[in-house]
Amino acid sequence: MMADVTNLHPDQIPGYESGPLAHRPELLDDPLFWAGHLYSCAMGEETAKELLLGADYDAALAFHNRMLAHPDWPVFAVPVNEGCQLRVVYRNLEDDAGTDYLLHHPDWDRAELLASDDGHFMGPALSWPELTAAADNGLAGGSTTDPHARLLLLLPAFGDAAVPAGAVERLAAALRARTATDDPDRLAAALLKDQGQCGPVHWTAERGHQVNDGDLSYRNPANDFALPTDRLALVTAALAI
Repeated sequence: MMADVTNLHPDQIPGYESGPLAHRPELLDDPLFWAGHLYSCAMGEETAKELLLGADYDAALAFHNRMLAHPDWPVFAVPVNEGCQLRVVYRNLEDDAGTDYLLHHPDWDRAELLASDDGHFMGPALSWPELTAAADNGLAGGSTTDPHARLLLLLPAFGDAAVPAGAVERLAAALRARTATDDPDRLAAALLKDQGQCGPVHWTAERGHQVNDGDLSYRNPANDFALPTDRLALVTAALAI
């Protein structure tokens, strides 16, 4: 049975300060939503921006501005392991708008912020295997069970230098299904080459935890702001492939 996530309130993401949250799964069916959502993934490559936005640039910008102007903060959920959910929250603050990626469990005293996609990017949060596992797990209780929508929803929080063969084809299939791009194969290749604001990072197993070497990542133990060891273990278990 699909869990009821239609009446989310700020206190349902403990430790995360937000405006009123509004579950908006219908946005995932609009190609203009994806043009704005994936824009940061294409920031480093002019060809990628042109392929993503194309003739829809003005319409996509207007759509995104209307969404951010709403007092409610759109939120989406992707269930993962251990009874956890990845929450994607559009932070509708006038001077600090962005998209936050959090890992949440109802028994935790606080959700863990894993990535922020904004002018002060933090991340990445997910390796390619973790990204595709979350997209493909088929677990009910989130905003959608469609693997294409889930893959694109989480893509801005991804970074991985070891993208496997077949990744371009996989991402292109999602772009073909959900966006209005005329050339999903070229766009997928461009997005996976530069990987948005964070760029590719290297993932390793350290004392049983999946960690990376990203200078802006909460999952890099070398960073002063990294998650503590016990929380890294919880994140690794929740995102295990």
